[in-house]
Formats: sequence, structure tokens, C-alpha cells
Amino acid sequence: MIGMLTGTIVQTAHNPVIVDIHGVGYAVHVPHQTAAQLHPGTENTFFIHTHVSDDTLDLYGFLTQDELNLFKLLLTVSGIGPRTATLIMDRSASAIQTAIMTSDVNFFTTIPRLGRKNAQKIIIDLKSKLGSIKDLDLTDDSEGETKQLLDALLSMGFARSEIISVIKKLDKTDITMEQKIRHSLKNLGKSR
Repeated sequence: MIGMLTGTIVQTAHNPVIVDIHGVGYAVHVPHQTAAQLHPGTENTFFIHTHVSDDTLDLYGFLTQDELNLFKLLLTVSGIGPRTATLIMDRSASAIQTAIMTSDVNFFTTIPRLGRKNAQKIIIDLKSKLGSIKDLDLTDDSEGETKQLLDALLSMGFARSEIISVIKKLDKTDITMEQKIRHSLKNLGKSR
């Protein structure tokens, strides 16, 4: 699975954009807002979501890890596929988060391919998952490990708020990542 690509932009006129990496051109779907910022001949780094279905293997690229994380959250909503999620990502990540937290259905219904029902689903499904990363105490040297732990548990389907609560209770002594995951899963299992 591809997690990140750094290469030279070859073509931006059509989406997907083409990124040349050592002579291989990767087709990367990006939000239109991102494509407008790219220029042929420049080097860029994209954080990648690899979408595999029965008949396709598509790469979706974002300029920041936060945008990629929000994109992945959108994909967890039933009825929202990668193309619709990319259209949503044409709005700024902060505007999307604000719309979710304030239950602004109209914000989402102005996006092509997104009706009122799916807009409501996005708000209902993601409101609890959008707990601010500020809720975590990441001031120590383990910031990278804490984020890894958070990402691992999110990928298992647990809600961000549940995970944050469990991570805050973790013993700060030197334990391995595997032990942290095991301990977190044990406590998350009790809360269900």
C-alpha cells in the first residue's frame, strides 16, 4: 500500500494529476482546490489513500496528513465513496470540521452528489469522531507513538473520544507500542 509519494508534477490539466517518480507516472486524484495550487515541473509530496475495489485501484492525494485523516473519516460514513469525499475535501478542512461540529446540513448540501440525507449522516457519524487532537496530552517525547496508537485504534473502528479517554489513562512508563495497543484494546473492550 502506498502511504506517501514525492515527485515532479507532470500534468495538472485533468484530474487525476500525474506525478513522475523516477520515470513512473502515478495518477493521483486530488481535490480541485489542490490541483489549482500545483504547477507542472514542481516537486510535491502527497499523503496517499489507496482505494482498492473490484475493478479499480485509485490513489487519492492530499498535501497534509490532516487532510488525509479527514478524508479517511469521511469514507467511514455509509454512502460516501472516495469521489464524493474528494468533492467534500474541496472545501477547507477547518470549514468541514466546523460544519460537522455545528450541524450545518446546508454546508454539505451545496456539494455536488451530496443530498440532505447523506449530509445528515456525515454530521451524525463524524461529530463524535472529530474530537480535537488537543484533547490528547502530546507534550512529551512520545507524540509520534501516541499518534500511532490513536491511528491504529481508529483504524479498528473505535470512536476518537473513547480512544482519547483510554490513552489518557495509560501508564506513562516505558512500555512497548504492542503493550500499549493490548492495554488500550482491553479497556476499550470493557467500555462496549
